[in-house]
Amino acid sequence: MSHAFTQVLIHYIFATKNRERVILDQWRDDLHMYIAGIVAKRDGLIIAAGSVEDHIHLLIRIPPSISVMAMVRDIKANSSAWRHTLGDTQFWWQRGYAGFSVSYSKVEIVKKYILNQRQHHLNLGFLEEVEMLLRMHEIPYTDDLFD
Repeated sequence: MSHAFTQVLIHYIFATKNRERVILDQWRDDLHMYIAGIVAKRDGLIIAAGSVEDHIHLLIRIPPSISVMAMVRDIKANSSAWRHTLGDTQFWWQRGYAGFSVSYSKVEIVKKYILNQRQHHLNLGFLEEVEMLLRMHEIPYTDDLFD
């Protein structure tokens, strides 16, 4: 076969620094669009983006030429820099992230989950959510999760 055919889908989750509640409604959609632009420049595609005040979920199709870690590094660095150019010097992403591979057959389920973040977090905190997802994917973690 002379071409590479891939479908690498990653569900990313990462938090604001110290999980501060700084993702505000008035610019939330702009943040999602800005991140979509970062991903597109790296030949990826945002399938879904959902956030609440202290963290974000992204479902991204990444190209085979970029690693899972490199994509999230670029998103976090560039979106923080964008907020700083707008005068929001308090905005930073926390170190670390969670990334889960997603089967194409499960895209609609994951997309719905991501787009319903506000509803999920009426009864579930960020750490509880991440711990649940880590357990579901059988990923070991320590108590200093996202510190």
